[in-house]
Amino acid sequence: MKLNKSRVAIVACPDYDPARVEEALKKGVDLLGGLGQFVKSGEKVLIKPNLLMSKEPSKVVTTHPSVFRGVIRLFQNAGMDICYGDSPAVGSTRAVAKKAGLLDIAEELNVPEADMVTRVDVPFPNGNLVKNFIIAKGVVDSDALISVSKLKTHALTRITGAVKNQFGCIPGLLKSEFHGKMTDDQVFSRMLVDLTLLLKPRLFIMDAIIGMEGNGPASGTPRNIGLILVSDDPIALDATVCYLIGLKPELVPTIIWGEKLGLGNYHDIEWIGESPDQWIQQGFKVNRSTGSTARTGSSKFTPLARNFIIPKPVIDPDKCTRCGQCVDICPVRPKALAFPAENNRKIPEYNYSDCIRCYCCHETCPTGAIHIKVPLAGRLIHSK
Repeated sequence: MKLNKSRVAIVACPDYDPARVEEALKKGVDLLGGLGQFVKSGEKVLIKPNLLMSKEPSKVVTTHPSVFRGVIRLFQNAGMDICYGDSPAVGSTRAVAKKAGLLDIAEELNVPEADMVTRVDVPFPNGNLVKNFIIAKGVVDSDALISVSKLKTHALTRITGAVKNQFGCIPGLLKSEFHGKMTDDQVFSRMLVDLTLLLKPRLFIMDAIIGMEGNGPASGTPRNIGLILVSDDPIALDATVCYLIGLKPELVPTIIWGEKLGLGNYHDIEWIGESPDQWIQQGFKVNRSTGSTARTGSSKFTPLARNFIIPKPVIDPDKCTRCGQCVDICPVRPKALAFPAENNRKIPEYNYSDCIRCYCCHETCPTGAIHIKVPLAGRLIHSK
């Protein structure tokens, strides 16, 4: 457990103008003591943005190109050897980076793509839950990891931010295997904390200029916030997000487990730069219910009762294009959703008795056709 107060730099940045973004990023890092506090000359630095899936910047699903550019410039001006990489939920790093507007910037600034495909077995004997991870080679080959996340809501962990961003360091479909094996939101969050403890990112930068509220992390609504957040403590950074959007940090399992396991703290934070009180986001749409977002495996209810209590993914037939991506990404066997009679001209159907509520289908639906529905009984039980 950290004994010292954790610092989070809060810097105003009204838009994605490249010069203003670069200036804001430099100010945020300088408020924490400068880059020299986190990386040394000669180290190989991996910049890890959020590249969830192939979406253009206006959809606010991925780290914005101006923030990506600003972070690159920050490290290049310091003479660092840098590369970039992430393992998207669907598609290749290059394809997603191209759609998100990051590839052109990387090529313009001569920043190579890290190997996020080759798998490396990495023992972690000190892990609280996971004693061994398979990590992308590009991450293992780097000396310093810089985590560049996006402020968004999330169906399972309520927000996706500094801690969850490291999940993209696990190659490809191995991520969905974790969902299949860890059918409990608390266990899944402990795994994310273990992963971040293993990788030890040197610095966490969050793109909160335009965030996402509502049906995140891929189908929510853009929300102008106007901030860049920087810290070396991911728990303090994510807790700061909670403060800004009016969400109790105790409702975010990665924050609770992160403090318990010594990744950081959320009880003693020093905010530097802007006062967060001036940036509170009234009416921000996020799940604030006191009930767990727990999946089927962690519920005390019978399989029949779960269907009437636990939030479940539902497909909007008017938005569904029958692409089958939700079927492909489902991690359970037998799959919890499939095309009826294997007819892909019809909308996939759920077997909620098998659904573990990992929400992988919701997270990766390219058309936003899947939303999370809380049954009436669940709303009554988990209401404030």
